[in-house]
Amino acid sequence: MRLANKVAIVTGGSRGIGLAIARRFASEGAAVVVGDLDLEAARLAAAELEKLGVGAEAVKCDVAQTEDAELLASHALNRFGRIDILVNNAGITRDRLLLRMSESDWDVVIAVNLKGAFNCTKAVAKTMLRQRSGRIINIASVVGLIGNAGQANYAASKAGVIGLTKSLAREMAGRNITVNAIAPGFIETKMTEDLPESVRQAFMSRIPLGRAGTPEDVANAALFLASDESSYITGQVICVDGGMVM
Repeated sequence: MRLANKVAIVTGGSRGIGLAIARRFASEGAAVVVGDLDLEAARLAAAELEKLGVGAEAVKCDVAQTEDAELLASHALNRFGRIDILVNNAGITRDRLLLRMSESDWDVVIAVNLKGAFNCTKAVAKTMLRQRSGRIINIASVVGLIGNAGQANYAASKAGVIGLTKSLAREMAGRNITVNAIAPGFIETKMTEDLPESVRQAFMSRIPLGRAGTPEDVANAALFLASDESSYITGQVICVDGGMVM
């Protein structure tokens, strides 16, 4: 029970990678606050987590809205009295080649993926600074490291998340708060299962381990970064990608 008596917030926690992380944390004893735009899905996720014997709370949250991020942190404090772990996982895509990408396609991806991480981190920062402890885990992407045609907005947002991670790691280290990022590669989720087979095969050909990743692969890395085992690691980007970026 590596996270016993800890309280975690996971944004976008009702499905995919976010839900896998929430499950992994709960299985190690953490109470989990599931923040998601889809409140009903968040409630279903929270109900599942409670069956593991931990406290769980569902909160409707649009991370791009400052007020929602602040309410998410307030719910966690009101229910559990502390915040030990924040996973900034909520994210969206609006994939198009640059010449076909609208201004709104650009703005909404930056707002959710990058500003959302800023909003939620700022919302929990005072609590963690006061506690003199905390773990912030940002879900970036290998696309933020290597780019990808048709994903200029997504790649820019995730590269921004990596820069945010490194800057906040420097700011918060003096209060025993670590800030790290995970950069997943090709992970089997609902977001990827709709890709054309030709695109899937192109991705697979670039993965030395020869398989797609699972949400649980990412969750295992998140557990490590949330636990005391990673207490001397901060400002890092861990690629969970089967060697793709290598």
